[in-house]
Amino acid sequence: MIYFDMKTDVEIARSIKLDNITTIASRIGIQEDDLHNYGKYIAKVPYSLIDEDKVKNSNLILVTAITPTKAGIGKTTMSIGLALGLNKIGKKAIVALREPSLGPCFGMKGGAAGGGYAQVLPMEDINLHFTGDFHAITSAHNMITALLDNYQYRNRGTDKALKDIVWKRVLDVNDRNLRYIATGLNGSENGLVSESGFEITAASEIMAILCLSDGIHDLKKRISNIILGYMADGSIFTVEDLGVSGAITVLLKDAINPNLVQTTEHTPAFIHGGPFANIAHGCNSIIATKMAMSHADYVITEAGFGADLGAEKFFNIKCREAGITPKVTVIVVTTQALKMHGGVPVQDIKKENIEGLRNGLANLDKHISNMKSFGQSIIVVLNKFATDSIEEITLLQTHCEKQDVRFTTNEAFVKGGDGAIDFAETVVEVINQSPSGSLQFTYNDKDSIETKIEKITHNLYGASCVEYSNAAKKKLAKVKALGIEHFPVCIAKTQYSFSDDAQAYGVSTNFKFTINDIVINNGAGFIVAIAGNILRMPGLPRDPQANHIDLINGVVEGLVGIV
Repeated sequence: MIYFDMKTDVEIARSIKLDNITTIASRIGIQEDDLHNYGKYIAKVPYSLIDEDKVKNSNLILVTAITPTKAGIGKTTMSIGLALGLNKIGKKAIVALREPSLGPCFGMKGGAAGGGYAQVLPMEDINLHFTGDFHAITSAHNMITALLDNYQYRNRGTDKALKDIVWKRVLDVNDRNLRYIATGLNGSENGLVSESGFEITAASEIMAILCLSDGIHDLKKRISNIILGYMADGSIFTVEDLGVSGAITVLLKDAINPNLVQTTEHTPAFIHGGPFANIAHGCNSIIATKMAMSHADYVITEAGFGADLGAEKFFNIKCREAGITPKVTVIVVTTQALKMHGGVPVQDIKKENIEGLRNGLANLDKHISNMKSFGQSIIVVLNKFATDSIEEITLLQTHCEKQDVRFTTNEAFVKGGDGAIDFAETVVEVINQSPSGSLQFTYNDKDSIETKIEKITHNLYGASCVEYSNAAKKKLAKVKALGIEHFPVCIAKTQYSFSDDAQAYGVSTNFKFTINDIVINNGAGFIVAIAGNILRMPGLPRDPQANHIDLINGVVEGLVGIV
């Protein structure tokens, strides 16, 4: 259970005596000479240590969740807790997670390294600059922008200049003022006047490329294929045409390698890449996942936000690209979030409310149905709070049994690995009992982009129809002209609803789903469909977490996430 008088995340993190990262590495068969150390407790591991034969024999576990609410779900804490629990029962387990973004850390969410006694450490470093991967991606992206602006400036007035530019800028901050900007003002010596804008680094195509590449050569090839704009005759202009693929790859030569850290119980953890699931594909890097699978019998990874976003993209994009399949999918729930989906006001969700909980179960059922459509064995795990009543837990367990889904609880937040033993044993049991079948994708590669979007929105979201803006229709025509309709689709939409309406809690049915724009990620190899009012540069809330972060006597305070 989660109690309110226990130590803070920061206090717990500082109470743990960390093992040297060379010791952590040696436990999973990685030699000291192979490490690129970032101090005593963080190291990069060369991707050349991936063993594809071992990957095939490892048990991959996906952790996802019901539709998130402002009450939080605790998916990362549950993922780390499961790794702790598996090691407690004698299994060799590693957790593979995404890197936190400074935008949410200083914005609405706070830290993103787990919570309580189920954290990855050193949490301050992980939440802040870490090994500089986000900075490298930001620099690489904006270096392309600067070189493209210079190209346009040097070729102004000639047929070599681009007619349309689609490449923007990125920063790892939440800043609504930068969504739409004008550049090159105050005279021609300052460049050409043009419209531009910023997206958050997590939405950069280079972030997606880093997370989907299998190595440095694949990374360079994908960077070469990035579309920067269009010439007067309608032909594409790529990074390869700009002639800087090699230079951009140089900026990412270290970032391509995954980062090794440890948990509160010294379990190895690989943390690498950080695309958001509401505006990107929401999974850590293929390289990090395969690195973990090369060195452990059980690997736990998570996909961002609810299963309609992160898990769908994990299967249809990441698994399709990497050729991997989870042995089991875990859906994290809280009674508080279920009650919100059942219509209970947020100020009352800590109170027992059987009827509200029962009404909210429809949201869980839709996610269960969706995950079963991928051919997955399902476990529902309750992130247990002190306010959860026995009656509420019993109702949830009975409901899952009626759905023919295993149910368990997790108390790793307050008990560490000891609080996740039942969870771990359930996972092992389900894996041993369930034959590993082939993954069933939502759509086929040969389907048109419209068909792929419609299959996702109809089968997984519950939409009755899809409407495209004129801008989206024009982009779809370009997709067809480029011959890349075989690409998978990444839908950017609100994380708070199955629909494109953030206020539609519970389950939405028979609604119109609106696609306002299409972004062609030619390098990453997927098409982004932007739905509703979703923005790829978030804004800050009224009370940003930055208001509560401080350096006191040399100690960082305030990096606390939603449990």
